[in-house]
Amino acid sequence: MKIWVDADACPIVIKDILYRAAHRAKIDMVLVANQLLRVPPSPYIKTLKVDSGFDVADDEIVLRLEAGDLIITSDIPLAAEVIEKGGQALSPRGELHTTENIKARLNIRDFMDTMRASGAHTGGPPPLNKADRQNFANHLDTIIAHSIRHHKA
Repeated sequence: MKIWVDADACPIVIKDILYRAAHRAKIDMVLVANQLLRVPPSPYIKTLKVDSGFDVADDEIVLRLEAGDLIITSDIPLAAEVIEKGGQALSPRGELHTTENIKARLNIRDFMDTMRASGAHTGGPPPLNKADRQNFANHLDTIIAHSIRHHKA
């Protein structure tokens, strides 16, 4: 398993959790962004700078990911593509996207886009809180532990 991070919109506190987890578990992680990123020195943490543009980072992640890889993203359409390719998708809030829930999340996203396009002020998501960070860390640990057990088997 490799961890891919849709890094342009990923909160710093979540990146910090990811850095520690990748180094501790010795799992390769690639942060994909359209800007240069500073990451801690580690043989397991790499960055991939892509050109600016709509969905350029997303397209690069989908192109490179393999079945079983984990993608960290809050982008619902990217999560859907990842799941379709056999990957796993986890949001920075710790929401695990699955084949069972991704269609409903896409529908809600599309509905909210329609509402915003019609002039409705829907507001953004609330700030990341301690419970979100804990939920993310717990899901990440579970996914990594499962991958390590599966890899050893």
